[in-house]
Amino acid sequence: MNIVTIPLKNMRRKPTKTLLLLLVFLLGVVSIVALYQVSLVVGHSLEKKLTAFGANIVVKPSTETLSVSYGGFHMGDMLLDVKELQEAETTTAIRSIELNDRISVVAPKLVNMFKIDEVAIAVVGVRWEEELGIKSYWATDGAFPQQPEQILLGALAARKLGLGTGDTLTLQGHHFNISGVLFETGSDDDSVILMDLSKLQQLAGQPEAVSFFEVAALCAGCPIEDIVSQIQTNLPKTSVIALQNVVNQRMSSVRFVQKLALSISLVILVTASAMVGISMLSAVNERKKDIGILRSLGYGQSRIFLIFCLEAGIIGLLAGSIGYLAGYAISLKALEYLSLTDVARPVFSIAQLVVCTLIFPLITILSALYPAWKGSSIEPSQALVSL
Repeated sequence: MNIVTIPLKNMRRKPTKTLLLLLVFLLGVVSIVALYQVSLVVGHSLEKKLTAFGANIVVKPSTETLSVSYGGFHMGDMLLDVKELQEAETTTAIRSIELNDRISVVAPKLVNMFKIDEVAIAVVGVRWEEELGIKSYWATDGAFPQQPEQILLGALAARKLGLGTGDTLTLQGHHFNISGVLFETGSDDDSVILMDLSKLQQLAGQPEAVSFFEVAALCAGCPIEDIVSQIQTNLPKTSVIALQNVVNQRMSSVRFVQKLALSISLVILVTASAMVGISMLSAVNERKKDIGILRSLGYGQSRIFLIFCLEAGIIGLLAGSIGYLAGYAISLKALEYLSLTDVARPVFSIAQLVVCTLIFPLITILSALYPAWKGSSIEPSQALVSL
């Protein structure tokens, strides 16, 4: 017998109790791993869905503003040297940043003012697929435009013009069919006419021109400042602004999911560790005679202490390695049940497996420190008195 074989023989002597203890801690590890994997995917899914409620980065041309006044009369602010962005060039620059995998939607917009029956109104050109990707909350009494000759009116714009779904609107000599009217959103969208970007570029005689871009970025895996900085590097003559309030709201939602999973994991871990400690304490009381025999054979307190720690460590090692594999498999099934496998899949990581096989034995050893100390403190005469 040696310091390694003694714990193994002790575990084999009472297989039912050993297996029960292993099962309890194994279930804890499985739950923690599965919760961790599911929370990552759910957090990613939640953030991706939140991008449908607006952009969190705005890219616009750099401008200089001159405040004009004369004779004490303020004549307003004047923008100097305003240059429109080029759609294809700017989109490519945004999509080619190092963190391009974090860019979800790039929505270009061109804004022009027109007079319709002496009513001045803003017309906004958009790419409908991208625009609806960040504004899925939009609702209309008709349908969203499917053709370049179809337009969408904001609720206030429709009332101002006295038009509705199915009517025809003339702009620059071109006739457009109103496919729908947006329900009120409480934003600037209520006051404008929305149409296909290419069509507006054609009407305004500004091919490829874009007034600004709205960018929806997934920022759970990196600071939003890094994404802004990389876009600014690729587009040095633009102004790149992060809408921090939007970012913070989204990140708080994602962090809530992750903190909830962490809290549940800690409760499970503490419970499983307590079970290990109680089981080892029971083992010490049952093995007083064995401890007395070992002490009489020359085993010192430190070696007795190490025997119980090794026994707990073996439980943790088996639970950590098997638990990670089982937890990963269960997380796949859980995501299938939640219909989230199309969003992302848990990532099997050798590094995480190694961490589990190192961390959980350490946790079980820490749980067994008091029982091991108590067992090592038993004197041979005390242990052998009942023989």
